[in-house]
Amino acid sequence: MYRASQADHAIMELDDRNQQIVAAAYDLLDEEGLEGLTIRAVLQRTGLARRALYDRFAGKDDLVLAVFAHTLRRAAEQFGDQVRDLPDPLARLHHIVAGIVIGRAAMGGEWQVGQRRGAALSREHLRLAEARPVELQKAVSPLIDLIATILSQGMAQGQVRQGPAPWMALLVYNLVSTTVHSQLLAEEAATPDRQHREALAAEIWEFCRRAIAA
Repeated sequence: MYRASQADHAIMELDDRNQQIVAAAYDLLDEEGLEGLTIRAVLQRTGLARRALYDRFAGKDDLVLAVFAHTLRRAAEQFGDQVRDLPDPLARLHHIVAGIVIGRAAMGGEWQVGQRRGAALSREHLRLAEARPVELQKAVSPLIDLIATILSQGMAQGQVRQGPAPWMALLVYNLVSTTVHSQLLAEEAATPDRQHREALAAEIWEFCRRAIAA
């Protein structure tokens, strides 16, 4: 029997204890990268008993999926708020693509800390895409759904060519996320260059725009 739908926990609203566990995972990834995220370390950080954690997550993969789900759900909510008042669907999609690519480089602050977590999650994304593709797809679905909604709006307004919006959204997300994962891994041991990220975002957007234009 599947262990209490553990992967589905990754796409559900987190309860207080799940939030505590996911927050500990975030901190460990920020501080030590992927090597620091172990079940033992999470238990030490949260003070929970091993059984309390395993009642929620069958293992490290399920915990990482929950981190992905929480991150992408928050990103979709934030992007949705940010683009609501932009003038048209293409402007909204441009903002999202640029935001994903530029990321913390546009935010300043604790870049190197976020960089460790970003590189760790990039490695896990690539691995889980092969090992747990269905669960990973569920985890990233909020952002893909947002992109699909915007593409549908663009089709209705004649800005985007007609086609299956969910499939087109998946293609856009895969292009952007794969490029970002490669960039994060390349920058792991170096200070990111904001101008390079902005130029990369512009090139990716132009590629996407031409692919979806009506």
